[in-house]
Amino acid sequence: MTSPELTLPLKVSFNPIIRTYLLFYIAFFLFISIIGIPFLLFWFLGVGQWWSRHYFHNLECELSERSLRFKKGILIQVEKTIPLENIQDVTFVAGPLLRYFDLCILKFETAGQSPNQAHDMELIGIIDAQAFRTHIIEQRQRLIAARSNQQPVDTDQILLTEIRDALHDIRQLVQANLKQTNG
Repeated sequence: MTSPELTLPLKVSFNPIIRTYLLFYIAFFLFISIIGIPFLLFWFLGVGQWWSRHYFHNLECELSERSLRFKKGILIQVEKTIPLENIQDVTFVAGPLLRYFDLCILKFETAGQSPNQAHDMELIGIIDAQAFRTHIIEQRQRLIAARSNQQPVDTDQILLTEIRDALHDIRQLVQANLKQTNG
């Protein structure tokens, strides 16, 4: 089943509830680390609200004809781009806290990725994530289909032809030079 033709680039929107989710997510880790308990008051009364609001405003995600680009961060900004042909699978992740906030994480598995590499991408809180996942997969299929319809260029044959022509030119120059020195 294909979705209606979409206009690319497609920018997605993020659910504003991410701010509350991030506020409680970080607070949970402050709470379980005994050292972080004294900082919980500062986190809830100011720092956490400021951080989650700015983090949310800096989130960007865009699907283009050939790639998926994601940008996030406040002090350290991270921008990742994954070529669509490298995407092998798009997985939904929704733990108890995510389900409570009606959020999910889209996790991308890419070709050639090993567990220790930092080439993974996770997107949290995309509005209508299921439809966005479908758009990504369909655009990937269109890109692969378009590439398979193109005639492959035999680069070896082209290279060999260029080498042959260059050798022919060198031979003519050497013969002309020999005629000048002998003649």
